[in-house]
Amino acid sequence: MTPLDSRRQTGAGALLDGPGAALEVLVPGPLRRVAADAWRRHARALCDALGWADAALVAREFPRGLSLAIAAPVDQLYTAAELNEAAWDSARAEVEGTEPPLPAAGALRQQAAAEADPALAALVAGAERRGVPLVWDDDAVTVGLGARGRTWAPDALPDPEAVDWSAVGPVPAALVTGTNGKSTTVRMVAGMARAGGETVGTCSTDAVTVGGETVERGDFSGPLGARAVMRDRRVTMAVLETARGGLLRRGVPVPRVTAAALTNVADDHLGDYGIETVPALADAKLVVAKALGPGGVLVAPADEPQAAAAVVRQLDELTARGVRVAWTALDPATDAPGPLAASVVDGQVALWGGGWRPLCPVEAIPAALGGAARHVVRNALTAAALARALGLDDDAIAAGLRAFRSDPDDNPGRANRFDVGGVAVVVDYAHNAHGLRALAEMSAHWPARRRVVMAGAPGDRSERDLAAIADALAGFDADRFVMVDLPGHLRGRAPGEVPDQLADGLRQRGVASDAVVRLGSPTAGARWALDWCQPGDLAVLVTLDQRDEVLAMVRAEEKRGGGKAEE
Repeated sequence: MTPLDSRRQTGAGALLDGPGAALEVLVPGPLRRVAADAWRRHARALCDALGWADAALVAREFPRGLSLAIAAPVDQLYTAAELNEAAWDSARAEVEGTEPPLPAAGALRQQAAAEADPALAALVAGAERRGVPLVWDDDAVTVGLGARGRTWAPDALPDPEAVDWSAVGPVPAALVTGTNGKSTTVRMVAGMARAGGETVGTCSTDAVTVGGETVERGDFSGPLGARAVMRDRRVTMAVLETARGGLLRRGVPVPRVTAAALTNVADDHLGDYGIETVPALADAKLVVAKALGPGGVLVAPADEPQAAAAVVRQLDELTARGVRVAWTALDPATDAPGPLAASVVDGQVALWGGGWRPLCPVEAIPAALGGAARHVVRNALTAAALARALGLDDDAIAAGLRAFRSDPDDNPGRANRFDVGGVAVVVDYAHNAHGLRALAEMSAHWPARRRVVMAGAPGDRSERDLAAIADALAGFDADRFVMVDLPGHLRGRAPGEVPDQLADGLRQRGVASDAVVRLGSPTAGARWALDWCQPGDLAVLVTLDQRDEVLAMVRAEEKRGGGKAEE
């Protein structure tokens, strides 16, 4: 009966359709129903004591316990989190038959009074009445988005009647989520937007960019990155990578967008925030659809089973809200749940509009590597459908596809290929079994005399995850495997523990012990692989950690060896 995580929910999330607080607790199966009922009674009593008579209460089971959520006014979220915890403490005492905690209503009323921000609540309500998107945090409040946004400090908010509502509003914006392919899809759409003359803002696992300029480097695939883009008044179009963690912690980062995309869903990051099955993970990612209103477009792959199933589960609700699903598939003959919007027709990326309109041959997309990178072709379909939803024309979409390269400039760390003195070197970001399988499938198309793969895994991966990663690595059929620690991602594991487990997994799959090397970092592993290689060999360097250092090492070797980066 132990709490796992308690947090504010600033936007619509997996449990709530708006702001509030969420809590996960461990509860044995036989006690879950009675515990949830007790929590509801205590939570309702506390909400009534604060005057939140209409607050929605949500209790949802997961395999180890309960997720509990309370809707709350936007200026009362810390209070809501305290209320949720107090209700659970009382429910737990009731179920376990222990002494109940001290009454919490009085302290919560004091906290609610101290936290209350009437100016924020009034501005949020004013924006909602007018259908104007608003993003806020503890540092700033922004009404409208990008070039049509205005930002104020929290202690200097205007009266809603003093806002020139005609001057603020949305700009075309899209959220992109999924297990893999998010950053690539964001960058593809950004290229299309630039070709269409837009000043595009993006956030991703690598950086925040505006108009091709890097504003800040780092992992900005959460709400912080989205807000940074949406507060930049240069931005006329936005494409925002939206990771699972941010969606589960805080909810959708932008309340109203033009379009959203779900690239795919695979077994990864299970166990956090009550998400312990792949279908639950798919539903959690599909929270991005809650940012879509009437006329919004959700882009989804009909040939990715878990992603398609999640959309089908919510199809009636999406339709009722006026959201259109734009399905994509590699094969136009795919049995899709609805009409396809994008596919590969006669070797070309094509969009449907009363008939298939070919935009660009797959072979003309540099990052698709002649079609060998099937996952890149899938991303191209998602990007094309998103770009159409954002209002970009066929010429801009085609230009973006033709210009998009798998190099460190256009798509850093995603199948970046180099020729290092006759050795083919590929640097990639793949960090889960799904991504590694796609990389193995792609690399099988490249001839090589010998092959070496360098890879690691974050320490928070479960034993099941590590076994799946080892299985995917074995699919490279390499002559040497270099298993490395990720110093920045040990996450509670002892140094050497993850490489040992991956090496054991490879041996269980028939890889000889003397074919596996274990080292302490990606840079050490990359150095070993490059030293081992001879002309005609292929080195695949998988670098979730120390990517920039590995890329710098490869580029230095390329320059010294007289090779030329492939385009």
